[in-house]
Amino acid sequence: MGPLVARLSRAGQRLRQADRARPWALDAAVVLLVFLMFCVPDLAHAVGGDADRPRRFRSAFTRLPPAAMLAVQVGLTAPLLWRRRRPAAAFGAVAAVLVLQWSLGAALRADVALFLALYSLALHGRTRELPWACAVTAGVLALVAVRAAAAAPVWDALFFLLSTATAALALGLMVRIRRAQLAGLRDRAARLEIERDQRSRLAAAAERARMARDMHDIVGHNLSVIITLADAGAYATAAAPGQGGEALRLIADTGRQALGELRRVLGVLREASRSPQDGPDLSPQPGLGDVDALCEGVRAAGLDVVYRTTGDVDALDSGVQLTAYRIAQEALTNTLKHAGVGAGVNVAIIVRDARLTVRVQDTGPPGTATARRRPRNPEIAKNAKNPENPESEEGHGLVGMRERTALYGGTLRVGPSGGGWTVEAALDLASSGGRR
Repeated sequence: MGPLVARLSRAGQRLRQADRARPWALDAAVVLLVFLMFCVPDLAHAVGGDADRPRRFRSAFTRLPPAAMLAVQVGLTAPLLWRRRRPAAAFGAVAAVLVLQWSLGAALRADVALFLALYSLALHGRTRELPWACAVTAGVLALVAVRAAAAAPVWDALFFLLSTATAALALGLMVRIRRAQLAGLRDRAARLEIERDQRSRLAAAAERARMARDMHDIVGHNLSVIITLADAGAYATAAAPGQGGEALRLIADTGRQALGELRRVLGVLREASRSPQDGPDLSPQPGLGDVDALCEGVRAAGLDVVYRTTGDVDALDSGVQLTAYRIAQEALTNTLKHAGVGAGVNVAIIVRDARLTVRVQDTGPPGTATARRRPRNPEIAKNAKNPENPESEEGHGLVGMRERTALYGGTLRVGPSGGGWTVEAALDLASSGGRR
């Protein structure tokens, strides 16, 4: 049974494809089939005589000449050529020819065209056209039953004809509803596929944005420290070679730390090409326990950092700790770039009730002169950000801090404070479930 159903399904698919390519071919094939099955036998009887028909049948109906019979048969079957494109017009033409035929008292097998036209109207036509089509069908069939009263009882003939018409109408409506359901399912499947692709693209975009923030925080911070240490080492080499060697050692340590963090961030990109036996990179992401090492790195670069915590920071979720670490890292990087060597920085991480506050406040450039090395290239100096206002041209760093803060329903405040700048991020731990 299974192979037969599969073959029938494939045959139906091929038929539908051929119909979409040449729609008139199928309509012409239907008309030809109806003509061969229902018209040719009547024409054969008209040419050869009605001797093989019952005498009561011959006396009850009018015998048409072959030419007139052929004309009526063509009038009944030809409208079926546009039964799918103009179903109402095809039905009306068939009904009109049928009324003309039965008004002459002739009975033909081609009358089955009325039921085919009614089926096509129910399947392809407008639903508001069905009531008048049913009324016309009932009237035509009543005429047929009355004119055929000599061959069969009126009520028996009317019952048989109306039952056949009802079956044709019901079959057309059933196929129509089934096609509408299948079309709805296909449309829903297409929309779900589009939504799935959109979700995949949004997830990929969100992941790329997250990785871009992480890479910006890692590269920006560590390169700022390295550049500051390199400048200090270059100035100190002539006066105190020992300090120059210490600067080079700190540069190497900072570079190794940056390389390790980059490997952790980029490791996810290598998961697709990693062989199954290779284990995943399980190096932990930085947390609040690493802020001490972060502060040590920027102290070595020339900032005077004071770090304190309030509350149980170790009880925070790892995601919240990573967010707080990245915010502190970016704020210290901005301080190193804009306030310069010798600036004082207070870093405070406060956990109180259901709120985590990360505050990084600097004193601004020491003295009256900015210790930050000025760019030697005039074009670089012209295109650089305003050192007195880090938000004058908001870059990836501040955008990244705002996005990280928003993930935990928090707020970010960045602005001048005294002679320096303050970055304060407040995260809502209650709404984000930030506690372990």
